[in-house]
Amino acid sequence: MALPDLKTKLEILADAAKYDASCASSGAPKRDSKNSKGIGSTTGAGICHSYTPDGRCVSLLKILLTNSCIFDCHYCINRRSSNVRRARFTVDEVVRLTLEFYKRNYIEGLFLSSGIIRDADYTMEQLVAVARRLREDHQFRGYIHLKAIPEASQELIAQAGRYADRLSINIELPTENGLAQYAPEKKQATIRGTMAKVKLKLDEVKAERKAPRFSPSGQSTQMIVGADGANDATILTTSASLYASYGLRRIYYSAFSPIPDSSRTLPVKAPPLMREHRLYQADWLMRYYGFDSQEILQGDAAGMLDLDVDPKFAWALRNRALFPLDVNTAPREMLLRVPGLGTRTVDRMIETRRHKLLRLDDIARLKGALKRARSFIITPDHRPVQDLDSTVLRARLAPPARQLSLF
Repeated sequence: MALPDLKTKLEILADAAKYDASCASSGAPKRDSKNSKGIGSTTGAGICHSYTPDGRCVSLLKILLTNSCIFDCHYCINRRSSNVRRARFTVDEVVRLTLEFYKRNYIEGLFLSSGIIRDADYTMEQLVAVARRLREDHQFRGYIHLKAIPEASQELIAQAGRYADRLSINIELPTENGLAQYAPEKKQATIRGTMAKVKLKLDEVKAERKAPRFSPSGQSTQMIVGADGANDATILTTSASLYASYGLRRIYYSAFSPIPDSSRTLPVKAPPLMREHRLYQADWLMRYYGFDSQEILQGDAAGMLDLDVDPKFAWALRNRALFPLDVNTAPREMLLRVPGLGTRTVDRMIETRRHKLLRLDDIARLKGALKRARSFIITPDHRPVQDLDSTVLRARLAPPARQLSLF
């Protein structure tokens, strides 16, 4: 059988990489080639399906080194027993593609992952070789995100961190039992152990000013949602533990997608994408709004987020007795819990109220979403007309019901 050409390899391995969501970047150090040394740059914000502060959309070349794999994870399209067309890049081919795509202004960086070839160390060596060639031989200063393989040696992980802006180590599934059932060749202890060692290395670099460069944009992970039956409460509890233990920059939630010839133990239907969206919103509440993972789902026996309303609004409805709040006296931590008020809006409100009393129009000018907030706040010129109960408020502010599609 004829070997695939470079274009065909790119089609196969770019498509195979689409299931990995953890390719966005934040916190990468700014680099450029203004001093005529090297090529490429990083902006320090939002790479891959995101936007920079000046509104530019930037992207990565997102590929697998190979979609062949010695592992047989039931939920993975590239598993050993899957009947998919296989391909594999050489190190030279990935370097060439990255440089050529950058020169044509298609990309600003590289996201590189891989199936496991031969063993974890051999695969990690290949990934590191790509990053090393780009950085040292071609002076590439663009963003590089490498997928770290937990089973690989710590020496190789350390080398990867030297050349990559970010490392990601996928936790795969939210529970150890789920991983044992659907990916028995992977061990959660190994995954978490590698995360812990990356965190220790990151802490060392922060503590020593002259320490060698190591993954300056930190580490992230990805969790598959809806494959193993774990409810949202379990997922958020696992996420809170990962953030607290390993200092992750971000956790990505990926709704399980049914694949051909999959295990009969897997769901035959994908979970609603809105569930993935609600988990991202709940994750945001834990990271930036001071919410605990347990209180986000308090009182829900099934442990599932409400798909009809966002988790912050759902929490406010369950805790109606805490509202309305006087925006001129309420502490920051409570203002952050008002539906319609984001972190920037709250910070602007606190700064402004030092100089004047905030009125309802001021909240609008400070970018607050008044339609959602006004039933939960008090200003000198506004007090909710009625003490609306949760049922009435939900009916008023929740999205209207939609006709289900017949097709």
